Amino acid sequence: MKNNSALFYTCSLIEFIGREQKLKRAELVQILGKKVIKRIYRYADVFHCEPIAKTADDFITNFTISTGSFDNVATCRYTVPDYWTIGEVYERLIEDVCGEKEDTDHVIDVLYEVYTSWIDAAISNYNTDFYYQSREYIHVCYQEGTVCA
Repeated sequence: MKNNSALFYTCSLIEFIGREQKLKRAELVQILGKKVIKRIYRYADVFHCEPIAKTADDFITNFTISTGSFDNVATCRYTVPDYWTIGEVYERLIEDVCGEKEDTDHVIDVLYEVYTSWIDAAISNYNTDFYYQSREYIHVCYQEGTVCA
């Protein structure tokens, strides 16, 4: 599975909402839950027709997503990667972990697993170059359970 546009949009929306509400992405994924994430994934082509800010606001309002205190954008000392860029990092990692298995439930399970793992903190730290690394390197790090030397 490569270049899954629904997965790319889902991950980018998670990043956008996380930034808006100042939540760790792992925390946001837990708040949304698999059922809501699956809905976003299944209807990504429809949600994508609206500006992402409007779609994010709809989810924030409809699911009463509170504001937290995690602001990795404000603490970034360098150029902040946009939410599409980070969405793509997660998309590629999830694709690599999924392998050839493309059924929706499996993709959502892997998405949830990736976002709630240790790697969320590594990708969300914009003061490192981790999120710029190759998809192969990030995948190996995920499999090893640590940032590899």
